[in-house]
Amino acid sequence: MSPRPRLLYVSDLAYPARGRRYCDEDIHLTARLRESFDLALCHPLDAAALMDGFDAVVVRNSGPVIGYQKEYEAFREQARARGTRVYNPLHGRGDMAGKQYLLDLTAAGYPVIPTVDRPEDLHLLPEAPSYAVKPKAGADSIGLRFLPYEELDALGYGEILVQPRVDFRYEVSFYFVDDLFQYALHAPDPERRWVLEPYEPTADDLAFARRFIEWNTLDHGIQRVDACRAPGGELLLVELEDLNPYLSLDRVPEETRERFAVVLTDSLRRFLEA
Repeated sequence: MSPRPRLLYVSDLAYPARGRRYCDEDIHLTARLRESFDLALCHPLDAAALMDGFDAVVVRNSGPVIGYQKEYEAFREQARARGTRVYNPLHGRGDMAGKQYLLDLTAAGYPVIPTVDRPEDLHLLPEAPSYAVKPKAGADSIGLRFLPYEELDALGYGEILVQPRVDFRYEVSFYFVDDLFQYALHAPDPERRWVLEPYEPTADDLAFARRFIEWNTLDHGIQRVDACRAPGGELLLVELEDLNPYLSLDRVPEETRERFAVVLTDSLRRFLEA
């Protein structure tokens, strides 16, 4: 009998997420994954030093890498140099690579909140009462500011993005494993982003989300497509999270939570065999 695959599961169990408990989610998932894999859990700062002893590294709730950018880049470089399997794979085009994708998708005409990163492009943004200014390498609303239009010219451009502040009706997130849709959750109150409820997507909603999954070209991994329902009723992309998307499994029925663990296990098996 061949030995069971060995997984290094990366999570910052103590990360102080607002309105969320990362550790609960990872405790649940690691308990289920241990049924099929030999598994060890480590902090993201320890992953590079430990990964050689494992068949794959599973990056989960590792927190915003802006807090340890140098170490994260070193981990990526070492994983590539050693041929280490990392789940999600490191060629993701979404948040894994920063916020450049918001500019690329805007330029390509995708349904995304319009985004620019140069003062000479500010005229391309629709008129709004205020504008969101965020760092390209940001996450979890770190560094987010809202400014009036007349203050935008004075910003130091290069590492920031500017978007109109959308008066959306609600936010909704679509969760995928590989290219398989799993469930959707929405925040009925725009002021309470992480107070989520199950959401039954329409065919148009799923077609919207799948456009970004297909654009990202990840054959394996967990992705979350975050969108907002604009005043006109259309969905606009807010974020394509392909690095370490929080899954809000505590907000779904037990049946959905258990099914997700099974799907994740099957995905990891296929990933290791690829």
